[in-house]
Amino acid sequence: MWWRWLVVVVVWGLAAGCAAGRLPGVPGVRKAPVTVGRCVLKFPDKRAGRAARDRLEHDIEQYLSRRPGRIAYSMLERDSGITLGRGEHQHDMITASGVKVDILTALVLGRGGLGEEERDLAERMIIESDNGAADALWGRVGGAMGEFYRRMGLTETIPGPGVFWGGTNTSPADRIRLLQVLVEGGEGLSGRDRDLVLGLMGRVVKDQSWGVSAAARPVDRVALKNGWTPRPFIRNTWAVTSYGRVVGPGRDLLLAVQTDEQPGEGAGIETIEGVARMIGSRLDELSPTMIRSCPRNPGP
Repeated sequence: MWWRWLVVVVVWGLAAGCAAGRLPGVPGVRKAPVTVGRCVLKFPDKRAGRAARDRLEHDIEQYLSRRPGRIAYSMLERDSGITLGRGEHQHDMITASGVKVDILTALVLGRGGLGEEERDLAERMIIESDNGAADALWGRVGGAMGEFYRRMGLTETIPGPGVFWGGTNTSPADRIRLLQVLVEGGEGLSGRDRDLVLGLMGRVVKDQSWGVSAAARPVDRVALKNGWTPRPFIRNTWAVTSYGRVVGPGRDLLLAVQTDEQPGEGAGIETIEGVARMIGSRLDELSPTMIRSCPRNPGP
């Protein structure tokens, strides 16, 4: 039984060594220095935000005062709830090909999906802006567009007469409303329906991806639809429109810009992109924050 006493002695010796200090040859453990981070609080700086908004609206107005024709726009930044607009309820400018998103949305509403032929037509209509595909699908839903607009709450949109879908009149505010329904849901649209429409808007061919996409940063994703058409009976001018969603880190922007009585397609595109670029480059300024140190705990 002698080995039991040996174990007791060894254990007692180790305990005594630990009490007295560290064992010979065993390095001590240094405690890492404690770094105390600075406590700060962030608050919305509403005064600075209002001032930035006023400056941006003024600068856009100055820019548009030098541009030809009629111009209206509406903007909603969904993360902050900030809105901007100029003539956003002006609803006597035609959408041209911009209405193709309306046609597709009306088609998928309550359908539970598209057949192969309809899916092919929808892709051509949105991605390539194919007018023949739009003619075919308008023929299937055209008579129901008035009811569709009422259901969606698009009270400032009037469908084009007869087979002339491109003659649909709308407002920038209604374009934003349509984008909200596509992004947020509601009004009977399923998630699959909305993903289909927005997905096709995000695949528009490169030579038609101009317009509100000018508001995007390199990291942002864009889903849009543009419209453009000559107006030979209105002094040979053009109507050019663009609306869509620009989403990325720290922003979710819905933007619609409509122009009419433009001297050419290029002039309309230039105006739309000028507005979009000003908004996109200064959007962060509209929701600034102020930083304050945390209050110290009061003593006992």
